[in-house]
Amino acid sequence: MTRRERVAENLNRALHTLLDNDPSAYVIGEDISDPYGGAFKVTKGLSDRHPGRVLSSPISEGGIAGAGAGLALAGSRPVVEMMFSDFAALAFDQLLNFASKSVSMYGRTVPMSMVVRCPTGGNRGYGPTHSQSIQKHFIGIPGLNLYEASPFHDNVDVFTAMLGHEQPCVLFEDKVLYTRTMHTDGVVDALFRYELIGDDNPTARVFPVDSGDPDWIVIAPGGLTERVTGAMRSLLLDEELTCELLVPSRLYPFDVQPLLPLLSRTRRICVVEDGAAGGTWGEMLAQQLHEHLWGRLSRPVLLLSAEASIIPTAAHLEREVILQEMTIHRVIAEASQ
Repeated sequence: MTRRERVAENLNRALHTLLDNDPSAYVIGEDISDPYGGAFKVTKGLSDRHPGRVLSSPISEGGIAGAGAGLALAGSRPVVEMMFSDFAALAFDQLLNFASKSVSMYGRTVPMSMVVRCPTGGNRGYGPTHSQSIQKHFIGIPGLNLYEASPFHDNVDVFTAMLGHEQPCVLFEDKVLYTRTMHTDGVVDALFRYELIGDDNPTARVFPVDSGDPDWIVIAPGGLTERVTGAMRSLLLDEELTCELLVPSRLYPFDVQPLLPLLSRTRRICVVEDGAAGGTWGEMLAQQLHEHLWGRLSRPVLLLSAEASIIPTAAHLEREVILQEMTIHRVIAEASQ
């Protein structure tokens, strides 16, 4: 039996595919060259195969993003890596004031095909400055697309979609997710199946085997897949509550319209995200859902986020801040009463 591909391996294959097929592609970041191959080994083997286009950079996130944006402006298609997404704050000026604006500020549309990879999230004991989920700080920037990796979306297709926009994109990659296996052939486990909905930037739908309309539909980015699916399993077995999960590939811009027929099958919706509340993707999505579905819902959209706190290093304290499977189960069970 062939071992299933892990998410980090799938990302590595996607980068190999890009560099093999596109001579204008570059990969730039700190410590990404072999033999190290990056902090999470996602870039392993790339520099040996493409030594002139896989470049280990100085420790300067602003410089990395600026170099990538300059290459994109000149017609290349770079992928740049922030070693931890927390450090993308140092690249924010390049993304806000250069890359995203260069698409349209010269009086004509200028292709800016670039991807900024951001290993993100906690649950690994890395502490306050290496564990954050900072997606919300990039929401709403015109010309900047946000994606999140998931175990349902093959990253070969995701990179094709991102670079096809000809606009800068940020790809958030949950660090725990790196070690998890990709799901294939529509099977999650004995209880759940999945399907991809939509041709461009598809959304994964995870649903119980042999079930009708769900009691709840949960919408969550890819990094929360394991925790939400675990909560769905215990809610089904312990509470007899059926839930479905929708996992989008692109977080922003996000159009809820194609999902309305699915969402109209339930009277309760929960949006789950890893960052702290306040100006978030989840709040933006909840606003869209209320606008379209308010008359059908039995209660306001339930929004679950991390605690408003720094993220501790100690595992037992970290678990109290970052959203966990048992919390998702408890809150949905209580909201069902």
